[in-house]
Amino acid sequence: MSSTTRPNTPRNRARRHFLGIVAAATAAVTLASLPARAKGSNWWDKHGSDGGPVRGPKGDGGNCFLRGTSIMTPTGEARIEDLKIGDLVETMHGRTAPVKWIGHQRFKKNAPAWHESVMPIRVCRYALDEWTPHRDLYLSPNHALLIDGVLVRVKELVNGVSIAPADFAGCAQLDYYQVLLDTHNVILAEGAPTETLLLRGSNHECFTNFAEYNRLYPSEQTLTMAPFAPIVGYEGGRANLKALLRLGVSPFVQMRDPIQEAYERIVARTEGLAN
Repeated sequence: MSSTTRPNTPRNRARRHFLGIVAAATAAVTLASLPARAKGSNWWDKHGSDGGPVRGPKGDGGNCFLRGTSIMTPTGEARIEDLKIGDLVETMHGRTAPVKWIGHQRFKKNAPAWHESVMPIRVCRYALDEWTPHRDLYLSPNHALLIDGVLVRVKELVNGVSIAPADFAGCAQLDYYQVLLDTHNVILAEGAPTETLLLRGSNHECFTNFAEYNRLYPSEQTLTMAPFAPIVGYEGGRANLKALLRLGVSPFVQMRDPIQEAYERIVARTEGLAN
């Protein structure tokens, strides 16, 4: 997997930036009461290890980091495939949490090109702001980033320049990993705030090593977590999202589309990135 050279950015600068995002998240109160339908309750088609369709809850599984992604820990960055159960990772609010489990998915290409539901999306260095991410970040399409207090799936932010499907046509195999903590949370991946695994019933079974989870946590095989923040998307179209937003916004507050706002801000940065 290709990557750019990491800038010599002090770790405390990353922490200050992370805490700044927390402040923005705290201020985003207009979406706090979004109903469950805006939090990933629809169904979607996901591709299994053989490329065949598998049914699973939308936003509840298959939201992963590509092999090689660096995750922030109290002692520095570690590649996600090297993390072990019990290792500490940095979370929101500057706190740490132990890894409860690492989910793994392996996809093998059985067609000339990867299906769009499997093809990694690259968030290029500094695509989100002047510091974030500090290295190219590769996510599965349904993986969400925390932006302006809501979780936005990366596929909604694709602009073809700074956020775009990655060219992995020459790869016969893709390995994805996801971190499970005690609660749904946000961690730093290549410096960017991204979600951990959101357990919804048996959605952990979309991972190749789900039997390990069942063996370790037999009483939690149908555990359902509360989302860390509202999860927004256009699955039902923009009109559907706006209708849901109206339900959670005070009549005295102007309704906003957080996806469109984030998209436009990111697109505006592409000119600077190209120079």
